[in-house]
Amino acid sequence: MALRFHAGDVSGFKFLFSLAIMYGLMSVLVHSVLYMKFIQPLGIDAPLDRFSEARAIEHVRVLSHEIDGRQEGRPGLREAARYIKAQLETLKERAGSNIRIEVEENVVAGSFNMMFLGHSISLGYRNHTNIVMRLSSIDSQDTDPSVLLNAHFDSPLGSPGAGDCGSCVASLLEIARLTIDSGWVPPRPIILLFNGAEEVFMLGAHGFMRTHKWRDSIGAVINVEASGTGGPDLVCQSGPGSWPSFVYAQSAIYPMAHSAAQDVFPVIPGDTDYRIFSQDYGNIPGLDIIFLLGGYYYHTSYDTVDRLLPGSMQARGDNLYNTVKAFAESPKLKNALERESFGISDDYNDERAIFFDYLTWFMIFYSRRVAVVLHSIPIAIFLIMPFYLRLNCGLCCCFSTFYDFVKGMILHATGIMLAIIFPVLFSILRLLFSSYAMNWFANPYLAFMMFIPISLIGLLIPRIVCHLFPLSQDASVFKTSKEMLSDEARFWGAFGFYASLTLAYLVAGLSGGFLTFCTSASMLLAWISFYLSITFYGHQSVRSTVFYVIPLIPCLTYSVYFGGFLLQFLIEKMGMMGAVPPPYGYYITDIVVASVVGVVTGWCVGPLLPICGDWLARSSILQFFLHLSVIALALSSRFFPYSTDAPKRVVFQHTFLTADANQVVDSSYDFSVVDSNSLLFLFKYAPEVAKELHIGPEFSFDTANMSNQQTFMALFPVSLLFSRSLKFPARSDEILKQYRHFPHLYAYKPQKMLSDGSRRVYLELSLGSLEEVWVAVLNITGPLSSWSFADNKLPVPENAEGGPPSYICRLTGASHENWTFWLEASNSGDIRVDVAVLDQILVDEAKKLKGLFPVWADVTAGSSFLSSYVF
Repeated sequence: MALRFHAGDVSGFKFLFSLAIMYGLMSVLVHSVLYMKFIQPLGIDAPLDRFSEARAIEHVRVLSHEIDGRQEGRPGLREAARYIKAQLETLKERAGSNIRIEVEENVVAGSFNMMFLGHSISLGYRNHTNIVMRLSSIDSQDTDPSVLLNAHFDSPLGSPGAGDCGSCVASLLEIARLTIDSGWVPPRPIILLFNGAEEVFMLGAHGFMRTHKWRDSIGAVINVEASGTGGPDLVCQSGPGSWPSFVYAQSAIYPMAHSAAQDVFPVIPGDTDYRIFSQDYGNIPGLDIIFLLGGYYYHTSYDTVDRLLPGSMQARGDNLYNTVKAFAESPKLKNALERESFGISDDYNDERAIFFDYLTWFMIFYSRRVAVVLHSIPIAIFLIMPFYLRLNCGLCCCFSTFYDFVKGMILHATGIMLAIIFPVLFSILRLLFSSYAMNWFANPYLAFMMFIPISLIGLLIPRIVCHLFPLSQDASVFKTSKEMLSDEARFWGAFGFYASLTLAYLVAGLSGGFLTFCTSASMLLAWISFYLSITFYGHQSVRSTVFYVIPLIPCLTYSVYFGGFLLQFLIEKMGMMGAVPPPYGYYITDIVVASVVGVVTGWCVGPLLPICGDWLARSSILQFFLHLSVIALALSSRFFPYSTDAPKRVVFQHTFLTADANQVVDSSYDFSVVDSNSLLFLFKYAPEVAKELHIGPEFSFDTANMSNQQTFMALFPVSLLFSRSLKFPARSDEILKQYRHFPHLYAYKPQKMLSDGSRRVYLELSLGSLEEVWVAVLNITGPLSSWSFADNKLPVPENAEGGPPSYICRLTGASHENWTFWLEASNSGDIRVDVAVLDQILVDEAKKLKGLFPVWADVTAGSSFLSSYVF
């Protein structure tokens, strides 16, 4: 296919390349902002009254590298607690006489029910350690309203946890040092909670909120988290009420917050301690602040100190310190008792405010009440304009004009839809000729190269065919050109589209309406600028078009900023979003990324089209975009999806089916992955592993042994993200030499018959001689009517793989004592208890197998002991 140039094509390409330069400069600016290029980290010798990233990094280095593993069940977790407490005690010793410092170590235990990833589970825990520091004035009381900063020092399975959440702990330690060394005496107490059990479902925070003497004094909470190794430290959740986000907007030096994040956070597979403090147990006004970039390394062995993005911790520290001071000095800070009295005030209502930062330079904040008025203005303007413009010509002309505006809106909406549909179709076409999915995962620019040109084609097609929909208005009546009426109809149609979306956000109660509101407002300014420029430069002039573009530049820059951040975050998270069964699972991740690229392209370019479309909607330019897409498609096949900077996540479990306390019935190696490229892909490109497992070229899912969900019960409910897991035979002689006893459940006293005809079974769970237990999971089926967990309340039953209703309970906490509990059956029917215990130690053969995986695969490995009992 050759490009054929006609009259006007050269001007069109010049304009296209000018826009490409403009968007390129915007992208450079956005990249610099997102990756903290404008932030200068302070060194180890920085003034003592300033937050220093270098000093904080030293804490991260100790926690993630000098301490060997901070996972639940490992000695490193206790060592980390000792290190944190020692640092706080050192600070206490050098504090001035005008500030009171209290340092406590609390061991928490408890049990409760919760919903996680859409599934109901019960959690029982013991011996989890929290380190608490309270900084206050000399005359403060325990009941004085206080500000809580929370960070967890435990890390996920197999990860050094530099970002998640060594960086969070280090930030709080530096905040504590800064508070003491700066001489600032908080007017209200500051509580720093270093909790030791977040990765096992937020147990440390729950223990604090249920048992600590200061829990009712907390008037505001800031939860510091990490879903990556740096970048924007985004306020992902805020509330209840608008006060917390308002304080942040006023105080943050580098504000990073979008109220739209609260609309999408519930669909992300995960949760934070913020839920415990501000939703489930405390209803405390607070902020959930999270590192979001560097998600490639999140919960992997690559989450090391050298992966932290420079400048990120500096920006976080400066923001945190200013925000804490603002909370502590706010007269609206109330303890739990005072909040009950002020529950109906504007500061503590349930309405979420609208807020967003502009390139971290400043932040815009307004209340929901203001949004109701403000976000209704664009749609009101759209409805009024036909009558305002044509009122002198009669109602017939007004309705004809409105009809043209509606047609313009439909055409613009069609372009946006095609901008999404075309990349999706293109992604499916690519996968039909490719041996693997997600080739953009390690190379994010490929997603832009492949999908943006084809998205632009979809965006421009309605502009080319718009002549098939003639105007309802008569140009001669209005003494103006047909072209001007067409531009008018297209502009107000596009304006109406964004105004309608703004209204839809408002009616739905979502907080992201500022995105389309800003677009609508900028388009209105651009239209006024364009309309005025016509008088001097004419309708078809390049200068007039430039006058339309210039007022849109701030809005388009923000669109690139928000859209680019969203795409990078999404691409990084696609490696852990779960494996969906065939035939659709292979396509889903590519389709999701392609569709979001289409949405972002339509959002970033769409406002230009009503006027700039005259220059871009040419067949030669569409052919050019098509050529770019085909070239990108051809090049994409040469790129491997994974690298050490973007590893593939692999779950490797050495499974032992046991009986009694010292007998292994069966042993297997079980594997699973959590993205679109299946285990067949993994073994194809990991030949040493395939050889060790005796996998031949004829190997397929049809002939392989499949692992069921029950095999990965110790990882429930995360195990529900697995699909097409595979099982391979393994030897069991090494484990018999390593451990004398295996986990075992038994009745420690006779069952008891109750007056209502039910029976109570008293059980004891021994974890045997296992050394580094992460979790023990009970799956209970049968006529269960009550139990000793969670205040005798049963969670909602689960139905796994068509089996009977079951009740899931996770037990965590290292101890030399056995777990004891009772189960109550409503009748004489059998109660079945399946037990899964995950140990973090592997036998030598399993270690060897794990070591054979290529460096682009990150393997999370453990030994799982499964056993079943009937009572």
